Amino acid sequence: MSERASVEQLKSGVIEGDRAALSRAITLAESRRGDDQEAAQQLIAELLPRTGGARRVGITGVPGAGKSTAIEALGLWLIEQGLKVAVLVVDPSSSRSGGSILGDKTRMQGLSAHEDAYIRPSPTSGMLGGIARKTREAMLLCEAAGYDVVIVESVGVGQSEAELAELVDCLCLLLVPGAGDELQGIKRGIMELADLIVVNKADGDRVDAARQARGDYHQALRMLPPSTEGWETPVLMASATEGTGLPEIWEAIEAHRRLLEESGQLTERRLRQRQRWLKSMIEEAVLASFHDREGVPEAIADAERKVAEEQLTVPQATAEVVRAAGLDPPERA
Repeated sequence: MSERASVEQLKSGVIEGDRAALSRAITLAESRRGDDQEAAQQLIAELLPRTGGARRVGITGVPGAGKSTAIEALGLWLIEQGLKVAVLVVDPSSSRSGGSILGDKTRMQGLSAHEDAYIRPSPTSGMLGGIARKTREAMLLCEAAGYDVVIVESVGVGQSEAELAELVDCLCLLLVPGAGDELQGIKRGIMELADLIVVNKADGDRVDAARQARGDYHQALRMLPPSTEGWETPVLMASATEGTGLPEIWEAIEAHRRLLEESGQLTERRLRQRQRWLKSMIEEAVLASFHDREGVPEAIADAERKVAEEQLTVPQATAEVVRAAGLDPPERA
């Protein structure tokens, strides 16, 4: 079977909504082999006209916020409304195998079993932050397969929020009540990025604490610039286990989407995301090419030895490695 035939078969399968074909297409995109990458980019290029229509939602939150439970509850509720839902779970890589731990997929058993849902855990494979190397391609393939909502879950609070915000249209920050000194544990930068804040686990004897937390977050947002021009970030309460607050969450996501579309910010935001994606891919390609240059691995090993023995400072050792690659070290102020 020729490569062209294989791409055509995957293309047909993805368009038909075949989940097995979609999984094979994402696996192809995640492959680091040159021939696989060429085939994957050919496939995505041909499917590109079918992408862009889905609601792209990022969900992140503090540890213990119940992200997986909330995603499953929201996903099942959206399916009841007649929508198809894809979930891309960015898992921490196994330190030995580099593969996905798959924990979130096993926790979302009800959603993963539904014919109108698709869950794909992807390993971060050593990437910094919380976004897997090929999450963008996976998202485009899910859109081409006809999924109306693509939810991307990051691994946790930190650098991942900035990366996730550059991938989705609406970023939802999931928090919990009664954790004590709530605002002290949330970085200002994360609050600024959130288009929607949800206080989860607002049930039982935690309802009063959830109301207090909602008020505190709402007050804190008054001192921060808006995540989106013309948008006031809502702070909602929900209970994923009891299924409450889900319609309000979706209503807020849709209201944010309407604002983006009517103001022209959706087009601008996605263009900016593609430009930053291009820049990151160029940097990744240049770095890979640098490490593949003849003599560079040996120069790095020699530099590490000299730094360890305090023969050179780190900047001096860096300059030696760059010169070994046949390049001029950048001038530093």
